[in-house]
Amino acid sequence: MKTIIEIKDLKREFLVGEEVVKALRSISFSIEEGEFVTIMGASGSGKSTLLNILGCLDTPTEGEYLLDGMSARKMTKNERARFRNKKIGFVFQSYNLLPRTTALENVELPLLYNPDINGKQRRLKAMQALNAVSLSDRIHHTPNQLSGGQQQRVAIARALVNDPVLILADEATGNLDTRTSYELMALFQQLNEEGKTIVFVTHEPDIAGFSKRNIVLKDGKVIKDTLVARPASALEALSSLPVNEEE
Repeated sequence: MKTIIEIKDLKREFLVGEEVVKALRSISFSIEEGEFVTIMGASGSGKSTLLNILGCLDTPTEGEYLLDGMSARKMTKNERARFRNKKIGFVFQSYNLLPRTTALENVELPLLYNPDINGKQRRLKAMQALNAVSLSDRIHHTPNQLSGGQQQRVAIARALVNDPVLILADEATGNLDTRTSYELMALFQQLNEEGKTIVFVTHEPDIAGFSKRNIVLKDGKVIKDTLVARPASALEALSSLPVNEEE
């Protein structure tokens, strides 16, 4: 099995005034291709710092982070930006869609930085990604014409369009009601079954229950790293919700 993420003795420290804050304290773990991993932890546990490093938005103070065999720490800022665009698909809590731009155009955005893809190919790839998240009938809608769940599906399609080695989701269900959250988790489970490697940051135990592995942080350290023998099915959880559950 191919290793997608490898972290060795990772430390991240910040200078706040005259005090050194140790956000991450010698963390080590690896994630294989095709895993679905949730990262959990209370506020201040270090999960946001870890997320920024995993997303190549920040670099460690010490230690090593290898993504798809490449050392993020040894890259220049511009190299990291290109690498990030090619290797990682991001899904954020707040969707981060351009408001006056259609769903199709929003999904096309990551491909604009790829000189090897022309306009026709870009549009085709974006339409395929929107079809994968069941939004092919909403391609010309702008975000204000879409529900919160539909906007997040557009964001997931945008994350998929470059065929990244890793989908990195940050509290991706945080702004959504239970029913919509479970619908999205069913989509993430489907993408994972199709081979996508997913790292999902959440503080919600029920959402973590849909993944295959849980990593828990506390005070900058990994305190638990457990495989889930039988992850809950988001589709089954969805069908068990009351009919009058608020949509």
